[in-house]
Amino acid sequence: MVERLPMADQEELSREEKKDDFSLEKVPMEGRTMGWMSITNVTLGVATAMLFIQMGSLMAISFGAVNALLAEIYATIVAGVVGMGICFYAAKSGLNVNLMARGGGFGYFGASITSLIYALNFIMYCAIEGSIMAAAVHEYISFVPIWGLMVFFGLIVIPLNWFGIRQLDKLQKWSLPLFVLLLGSGFFIVWKNSSFEGNIWTYLPEGGEVGGASLLACIGIMNGLVGIMALLVSDYARFIKKEEFKIGVFAVGFLPQLICFFVMGVIGIWFGVQLGEENPGVYFVQILGIGGALFTILTQLRINITNLYSSSLSLANFFENVFKFKPGRNFWVVFTAVAAIVLMLGGVLDHLGSLLTFQGVFLLAWAAVLLCDAFVVKRILKIGPNYFEHRQEYLYAWNPVGVVSLIVSCVIGSLAAFGYMGIFLQNVAAFFAAIIAFVLTIVLAVATKGKYYSKKTADDITTDEYIA
Repeated sequence: MVERLPMADQEELSREEKKDDFSLEKVPMEGRTMGWMSITNVTLGVATAMLFIQMGSLMAISFGAVNALLAEIYATIVAGVVGMGICFYAAKSGLNVNLMARGGGFGYFGASITSLIYALNFIMYCAIEGSIMAAAVHEYISFVPIWGLMVFFGLIVIPLNWFGIRQLDKLQKWSLPLFVLLLGSGFFIVWKNSSFEGNIWTYLPEGGEVGGASLLACIGIMNGLVGIMALLVSDYARFIKKEEFKIGVFAVGFLPQLICFFVMGVIGIWFGVQLGEENPGVYFVQILGIGGALFTILTQLRINITNLYSSSLSLANFFENVFKFKPGRNFWVVFTAVAAIVLMLGGVLDHLGSLLTFQGVFLLAWAAVLLCDAFVVKRILKIGPNYFEHRQEYLYAWNPVGVVSLIVSCVIGSLAAFGYMGIFLQNVAAFFAAIIAFVLTIVLAVATKGKYYSKKTADDITTDEYIA
């Protein structure tokens, strides 16, 4: 009898984890049981992705180490502030950004726009990371066709994602020591055998300058990434224990941004300048041999399981909203993996620049609408309910406040990003779009007098969930 109790508990836990991770509902107070260290550990799987190392190396080699460092600091501050704001409201309401958007200015169907684009972003990232893994392994076992490796790495993340956030916590915890060991080995080998002469932090390419157009170009590169990290943390922050609210909001909102932009960025700058190579998938294999290929696989798997998790939540939200189709989160885990494989086989990396440009504009503008709605519209102007409502029976299908603000800011921001408004706005397009979205949200909320926020006031929202 004593031996059977833990097994029963484990089966019950597995059933709960497989259910849907509250993909269509808020996490109730009794469901917010995860410590801030466990949740931060999950988000660090994204923060340690090789992409962030690569951005540091690329910027340092192309524009100089100081410009790269300043851009990384800029990204850390912007993503950290936005991330803590998003975490605060996610932990307060028990909702992720997809569900927050419903009562946060978009309406029930309006929020579907953001859910779909958000999901497509994560499918794209799954394809990018899978392609990097496939290319690294293909270097060693070239007799296996690369398309076969793409299919393999696309499918392997499905079982790793099957049981939800608690499984993610275990996987990230177990893989972190190996990640640190391999990264440290690479550092030691390069430091011991370095032929680089001079100070890394004074490195500038020929004809380069500190500041000016070079710095703006670096900031433009980082703007494509700051939004995704700041919004992603909401999927996990909603599980923070009530008694760990303050430390949880800071840790989950800021620490992943500090790691991925500043720490991983500085690592990328150091390796890039030392080795004269911008692709860590190349130089880690050169440094560590088969260990470098293992390091590449490990970092990409750590981020891809979180990509798959967030995409599955967003797709579940979209199809439930629009088509009343609710097959469960696990169905969308498989769908995301298959869609990512299709993108890999279709050569997603060939269009990476354009995809990241639009993503940066969209995600930062969306974050601006949500934060403006919560902090200015609901808290300061007292327009609309003083909580985030996500249930259809309480909401209008469309709320022009968020929908119009997002569409207008994304159109203007995209035009700026593709160079139609000059060099300066091209490089700060995402930030420019966020400012437009923020201002328009206030203007439209005042103009509509909050008419489209809620059909009726709910009487079952606790004071702990009030955001205003």
